[in-house]
Order: sequence, then structure tokens, then C-alpha cells
Amino acid sequence: MTAPRAWLAWSSGKDSAWALRVARQAGELDVVALLTTVTDDHRRVSMHGVRETLLHAQAGALGLPLHVVRIPAPCPQEVYDDAMRHVLRDAREEGVTHVVFGDLFLADVRAHREERLAEVGMAACFPLWQRDSAALAREIIADGTKSVVVCVDPAKAPREIAGRAYDEELLASLPASVDPCGENGEFHTFVWDCPSFARPVAVRVGETVERDGFLFTDLLPAPQR
Repeated sequence: MTAPRAWLAWSSGKDSAWALRVARQAGELDVVALLTTVTDDHRRVSMHGVRETLLHAQAGALGLPLHVVRIPAPCPQEVYDDAMRHVLRDAREEGVTHVVFGDLFLADVRAHREERLAEVGMAACFPLWQRDSAALAREIIADGTKSVVVCVDPAKAPREIAGRAYDEELLASLPASVDPCGENGEFHTFVWDCPSFARPVAVRVGETVERDGFLFTDLLPAPQR
């Protein structure tokens, strides 16, 4: 029996990379493409602030087509929902029935995703749901996923972690109030290598700027070694 076709909500970070790995291992869905929201004014991944060129490099390393949803800045919720609805309806017409997400435990976020997908006749899948954050963070790192902290909410996490590698040393430095996976929006990451990649995405860390209350560390493409 053929597995249902699915897209993966790809944020460019570690949780979506791990959700892809877990979904593939489960074998219940055939993940055939990535779906990412890009702020069109800046050509960067929404919230993460990652350059669109690096997003496409990740998709190439995964060997998956990338579907980009372009939104304005700022973007009202209804505008975001309408843009997503348009793209997902096209996906449904192509036989895609599920979207995979890397969320862990934000029930309101899950409910919103499920409601929006139901409107177009699709279902959501959450392969990491209710996993222990600390254990999951260590598992992701131990299995060879390499990422960089690219966005920090300084009201929730130390400013100093911006631009740092997401590794055991960083986890040990986090206050107890910070979720190890950044699930409460404390920080976001960019994955430059993981077991699902055919090759690393070479990057170098650029400057960190503060904008709209968040710290964004720019990542620049680097020559392949």
C-alpha cells in the first residue's frame, strides 16, 4: 500500500529537520516536498531571518522540492492564513494529504494548524509531539545535526547565544527558564548539516543585529570545503 503524500513545514531549523527524520523512519508518510514561509520584503525565512539562498541550499541537500509562501512584513494573521490556504489547496489537488510539523507541545499552535488544514481537506502530523525537550535536544545533537542559533528573543533567552553553535556546551549554559529546544520562541536555529543532508550547507557567521525586539545573526554562504 502506498503511503500518503506529505509536505514538511520546513523552518530551516533543527526541529523541522528532526521531524523529517522521524517521519521518514516511521514510514507512514511519503514526504515529497518542503513548505516554508518567506518574508518577501527581505527575502528571508520568516522569524528565523535566514537568507532565501541558504533555504534553497538546504532543499538541495535534502533532495526535495521547495514551495515558498511569500508574505509581507508585517503580516496580519488573516493575510498569512489566506496565503497558506492558496498554496495548500494546490498541494491537495496534486494528491498531498498531510503536512508534517516539528512542534512539541504548544497546543494552541497545533489546534490552529489542524483547523487550517481541515479547511482544505488535509491533515497535520506531529512526529515530535510531547517529546521531552531536554532529551530531544541531546538526541538531535548526538545524532550529528549541526545548527547555529540565528534568532534570539532577548526577553526570554541570553543575548550571548546569538550566533553560537547549538551543541552540548550551549545547552549547559541555558538558564532553567529556557526550553532546550526553544519551543516557547526563545530562539531559532539554522541547520547546516544533518543525517538527512546529502552534503553540508557551508555557511559563515556574520553580524548580529537587533530588529523588532529580536536579535538576528546573519549567515552567509561559504565555499564548500
